[in-house]
Amino acid sequence: MRTAELGRTGLVVSRVGLGLAALGRPGYINLGHAEDLRADYDVAAMEDRAHAVLDTAWAEGIRYFDAARSYGDGERFLGTWLASRGIPPEAVVVGSKWGYTYTAGWQVRADRHEVKDHSLPVLLRQEAETRDRLGAHLKLYQVHSATLESGVLDDREVLRELARLRGTGLKVGRTLTGPRQGETLDKALEVRIDDEPVFDCVQATWNLLETSAGPALARAHAAGLGVIVKEALANGRLTDRNRDPAFTPQRRLLRETAARLGAGLDALALAAVLAQPWADVVLSGAATPEHLRSNLEGLAIRWDAGAEDSLRELVESPPAYWQTRAGLAWN
Repeated sequence: MRTAELGRTGLVVSRVGLGLAALGRPGYINLGHAEDLRADYDVAAMEDRAHAVLDTAWAEGIRYFDAARSYGDGERFLGTWLASRGIPPEAVVVGSKWGYTYTAGWQVRADRHEVKDHSLPVLLRQEAETRDRLGAHLKLYQVHSATLESGVLDDREVLRELARLRGTGLKVGRTLTGPRQGETLDKALEVRIDDEPVFDCVQATWNLLETSAGPALARAHAAGLGVIVKEALANGRLTDRNRDPAFTPQRRLLRETAARLGAGLDALALAAVLAQPWADVVLSGAATPEHLRSNLEGLAIRWDAGAEDSLRELVESPPAYWQTRAGLAWN
């Protein structure tokens, strides 16, 4: 496992990290999530399963772990794993997020799985909750899915509290979502409190179908921010689990390129991110040890110009990509 500094934060991270979005709650939008969990949503069983994936990640050299308050019990599962394995804070980088509250009640199907609120009271409440679960292991705290419409980048109360947290040594970031990721990131780069930047890091969606944030991520990286890439597999759409007949031409192209490089589709998708010079970390969202090991095969792929050129045909318009994502079923 290769490592890199996360921007200019001083935090050393593995090039591949593990996200807990699919491990901490019964329902998620990844294709085949129910199959991964074997439809067994007992809390203790899910904690054991999460620990098994975390054990595999650790054995394979993963040293960045990414959670959120809205990932059900994801923070708690991560915290109990860190404690039970005796992993000291200095041996790992843990990031989490605030801004969404989990509301599904441990159900796969719910009227609302999470509620977005980027107000100061939510930040104060959720930061305390995260500290309770992750303690001194927490190194990076991120605004969850900041958008231009949410107004969080204009909320001086929130920004001042984030700046205060940054002053205590905690690194501060924000994650992005939606077709205007690049615009949101460019605005965030300009945010200052007392002439000091507020943000040290950005986490964004970039994959072979949705590349629009790439130029903004390159600018952020050049400015010294750490760059974490999420949804590299497009919630399973870039894997063999995507059996949508309308995706047949794209799937054929993916398989041809993967066969030439001697890779699986999931590893190919992760390799595409790892090849980007501005990407410090790419997250695996695996929910089983087997899928995590398969993802990690992307580290060995020798990405080349042929793959870059041929797979450019896969790119969707941002509105089309995000509309499709919004239609994925919780399972």
